[in-house]
Amino acid sequence: MNAYFRLMRLDKPVGIYLLLYPTLWALLLAAEGVPDLKLFLIFTLGVILMRSAGCVINDYADRKIDKLIERTSDRPITTGEIQPKSALILFSILMAIAFGLVLMTNALTVQLALIAGFLAILYPFTKRWTHLPQLVLGCAFAMSVPMVFAATNGSVPNDAWWIFLATVVWTVVYDTMYAMADREEDLKIGVKSSAILFAKFDRLIIAILQLTLMVILLVIGSVFALKSEYFFMLVIVFGLMSYHQFLIKKREKNACFKAFLHNQYIGISVLLGVIFGVSY
Repeated sequence: MNAYFRLMRLDKPVGIYLLLYPTLWALLLAAEGVPDLKLFLIFTLGVILMRSAGCVINDYADRKIDKLIERTSDRPITTGEIQPKSALILFSILMAIAFGLVLMTNALTVQLALIAGFLAILYPFTKRWTHLPQLVLGCAFAMSVPMVFAATNGSVPNDAWWIFLATVVWTVVYDTMYAMADREEDLKIGVKSSAILFAKFDRLIIAILQLTLMVILLVIGSVFALKSEYFFMLVIVFGLMSYHQFLIKKREKNACFKAFLHNQYIGISVLLGVIFGVSY
């Protein structure tokens, strides 16, 4: 069971947090305060299931590549602890349970969930033919936003897409930092990533994306009429982004990975801003 636990990355919950925070932003804003308890449970469990399923299908797709990268060489499929067929069965079970949760909402949410599921399956394979798999991952993660609005209100208002866009941009930022940690090994084995695409301009492009994210977060505060507490938390977010730039300054592998992990604090800072910024 320990091998399956590790395959789903339940021992490394940061990925759950990175997916969960934008979902919670959307839940609070869609409900204009306190979300429905049923939807809160559905989407929280859904995040855990989908992130776990995403890790499983990622490791299945990368089972040969992972052998060549030091950080991933001990993953359960790569080491033979879990057979590829067993991993696919687990993936199918996780997806089925997640879909069962979505069936407890409405037709529009189910339709959006099908798109989210497709993107989750597509993402692990994109690193073979595009340098922007991080963008695909961002879209997969961000699909929780329109799903939340659809489940809460029966429709997806235009303002919701600002949260979708914020999630996409933020994902590209932190997953590029993640890719920077593996860049040298990825170059050797032919795996593509945004870190390879951006090359020596990686820090500059990340900074531009961080500033873009700040602008989008400011727009979110405006269109949802959030109170000053929200904008105060954005000052903290800017400070965190500055710290991340400091961490990746020398492009050292462990520091880049630390910057990736530390992005969870941006997610919770925005969440606290939304919690205290919504007019109840």
